[in-house]
Formats: sequence, structure tokens, C-alpha cells
Amino acid sequence: MTQPPFTPDKEQIAALEPFERLPLNRVDLVATGPQAERAIAELAGATMLGFDTESKPTFAKGEVSDGPHILQLATLEKAWIFQLHDPNCRAALCALLASNTAKKVGFGLGDDMRRIRGKLGVEMLGVVDLNHLFRAQGYCKDIGVKTAVALLFGKRFLKSGKASTSNWAARELSESQLMYAANDAWAAARVFEAMNR
Repeated sequence: MTQPPFTPDKEQIAALEPFERLPLNRVDLVATGPQAERAIAELAGATMLGFDTESKPTFAKGEVSDGPHILQLATLEKAWIFQLHDPNCRAALCALLASNTAKKVGFGLGDDMRRIRGKLGVEMLGVVDLNHLFRAQGYCKDIGVKTAVALLFGKRFLKSGKASTSNWAARELSESQLMYAANDAWAAARVFEAMNR
């Protein structure tokens, strides 16, 4: 029986140098229909997009999330954070999600796709779950972004626990929220590119 490939543990990852981050000047916040149309025009030539969503966390028992509240897309150069309050912004985004022209790549996307189906009524096409690619290489358990970045780049992916549980439904997002969201999607794009090099 072949041994599954090595995966570093938390302590080993913590000892690594930090992975570079996409700076804020390469992150666009998209909140309105016209902004969404401009963003989608910029994304038109992309064949691969890092993808993720964020939802406002629920803390009360029985409370159901009405997320996602934001959706992130990233090329290797830039990221776009789509806020999903505006129906025109959502409509423009739905057309992109339902198109097969660009692969949308991310980690553990089953829940994201289910929520998008529920909230936006769109069936996403061209989705690549990076977990499936790692499994095809013999990894037994799910590989998240931190482990993937450690394996492929020998670096530690920085992720703020405070940002992850923040209010993603807020109209005004903080710089730390924008950095967190953008880099989740951007890291997925970087990982996919490295796996296919």
C-alpha cells in the first residue's frame, strides 16, 4: 500500500516565512451595477479565476445565514470583491458565474455553490475544487489554503481569525476584510497555477 504524500502540521507551517499578499491597491470593491459591468469587462479575457465567498456568521441557535454577502474573484494580478446588496450587481455577476469561459478555482466549494444557488438562483459552471486536484495526487484529507501554500510555495499563508468571523453583510467593509477576502481568492488562483505549471 502506498503512503499518502506528506502534509505539514500546524507547527511546521507556523515556522515558515510568510507568503506574499496581494496589496490593497490591486483590490477593487464592486458594489453597484455599473461597477460590476466594468469589473466583468476587465475579467473578460481571463481563463482562470480564483474564487471564494464570505457570509456573515450566525451565532444564535437555529439562525440561518442569508449569505453569501460577498463573492471574490481574482486573477494572478488583481482581485475583485463583489458586494451582493445591489440587484444589478448580482445580475451582472450571475452572467459570469453561469459562463464556462473561465475556470473558477477554490477550496471546498460545495457550500459556496449551494449558497450561491440558494441566494442568486444560478448554477455555476467551470468550477474546479482544488481539494479534488489534491486528492487525485494521493492526499487523503481535505487540503485547505494554508496547507496548499505550504506544500507548493514553502510559505505560511496569513489568515486573520478576526476578519473571518466579521460582519460580511456590512455596507462598509474594513481594509482587513478586503485584504482577507481578496487574498483567499488570489491564493486559490496562485495554487491552481502552480499545480498546472
